[in-house]
Amino acid sequence: MGEGNVFVARDRLYRSRLDDEGFSAVVFGTADADADHARYVEAGLSAGNMLSFSRAFTDTTGKSDTASFKLAFAADRKAPDAFLFACQRINAPQIDRTALQAHANGVTGIVEIVAVSDEPSSQRGLISIAAGQDASDGDRTDLPNATLAVLTPDAFAARFGASARQPSDLRFAAVIFAVRSVAAATQLLAANAIEHNMSDDDVVVPPAPGQGAAFIFREIP
Repeated sequence: MGEGNVFVARDRLYRSRLDDEGFSAVVFGTADADADHARYVEAGLSAGNMLSFSRAFTDTTGKSDTASFKLAFAADRKAPDAFLFACQRINAPQIDRTALQAHANGVTGIVEIVAVSDEPSSQRGLISIAAGQDASDGDRTDLPNATLAVLTPDAFAARFGASARQPSDLRFAAVIFAVRSVAAATQLLAANAIEHNMSDDDVVVPPAPGQGAAFIFREIP
């Protein structure tokens, strides 16, 4: 199972190195995965063949539809701890997803993905090509609905007060979520005995066994 599946193969490579800690990839939405794949191949950053797949989807009322996707993959051979891929929705299910998008912690979306690298500037080309966006501010790439930043381990620790774990050419280390209320998110974490601390106005849940990455909550009005 998974033979020829780049997603499975790359995730297995990550897990073989880092076990079940953290997340191995970041996905970008796209309207043309074929064009993204061609761009990755031309740049020498393609991680392998494209992948098309479909799966059934059923909402809380029992209504079913089929979700279909096409993926194109990018990676740097020198950075086995991370890969990126573009995902095109070929068919979006016409069903009610409200229940899946409501979260008790008040999260409304992702604000930023933070990666760590011993040499952040060396990853600028990979991320810019994978996302189809130029790095807008040093080692930050602005996407339509979020930001992807690459920090040194020391800069990561200084910003979030959490360890970035072992050195790496590139590894995704944190997700910053938008919440309606930091106070409500903090109360929920405390009620469930989840370790957390404050970094400026952000609530930081440091990496824990089975989690691997830091989860950070930021109030966005």
